[in-house]
Amino acid sequence: MSAEGRAEPLGAPGSFAKRVLVTGGAGFIKSTVVLSPLLPVTPCRVHKLVKRSPTASHAHPQPDPILHHHDAQAFTYLSFVRAFEFTYVNVYGTHVLVSAAHEARVEKFIYVSTDEVYGGSLDKEFDESSPKQPTNPYASSKAAAECFVQSYWERYKVIPKFISLLQHNRKCCIHGSGLQTRNFLYATDVVEAFLTVLKKGKPGEIYNIGTNFEMSVVQLAKELIQLIKETNSESEMENWVDYVNDRPTNDMRYPMKSEKIHGLGWKPKVPWNEGIKKTSML
Repeated sequence: MSAEGRAEPLGAPGSFAKRVLVTGGAGFIKSTVVLSPLLPVTPCRVHKLVKRSPTASHAHPQPDPILHHHDAQAFTYLSFVRAFEFTYVNVYGTHVLVSAAHEARVEKFIYVSTDEVYGGSLDKEFDESSPKQPTNPYASSKAAAECFVQSYWERYKVIPKFISLLQHNRKCCIHGSGLQTRNFLYATDVVEAFLTVLKKGKPGEIYNIGTNFEMSVVQLAKELIQLIKETNSESEMENWVDYVNDRPTNDMRYPMKSEKIHGLGWKPKVPWNEGIKKTSML
């Protein structure tokens, strides 16, 4: 992949306050974004990824506050004859970028999808909560990429996010009541589960990887506050929690049975108390 840096004439060289990384900047609409004087931050510097590739399999964005991901294989009719290429670029490529963005601590990751993920309709209008029902390989790949982006938002806003906030003397941000419960596994247990499926799993089978250990988000925050801020005072712990408006959709639980993979010989080994202490010291 080649990159072309272009400074907009919105201020003196080196005076930019924010940087925006735009993928797919050579496209029609995307190039308009790159050239627009109406970008939300002024002055700014825009980096345009100009060469189409299997989307940045070695992408290493610098810590730019904003990443605008437009890049995609986007011709619906071609997706029927080149479905694997569309899957590779649109799904794998997006996964690579959102992973690199997380590692670089990018402030915002804006993913541009398509109305085709909702499928067709003659009489019904779709909104953001409508189910995805793609009817072609292109739309399917964009819907799958959306799932990867959303999964990073869900995954990285809990334990690592809370730890990072507390280590920087900032409050844990909790959506809604914080009574939503989640199941937690230590990373090495997850890796062992993957290896177990790799070695012993039967082709075509699905294996749930989970645990019966369940904890509310607010209790998780309090345990991390105890470990990092070294306090057992309920009032002091509350001072490190910031409750904000809940998201439009915030599932209360994700109950799941994992007996099937237990039959392959895998079970979690690391207890919660041990795992969370190790994680909080990373």
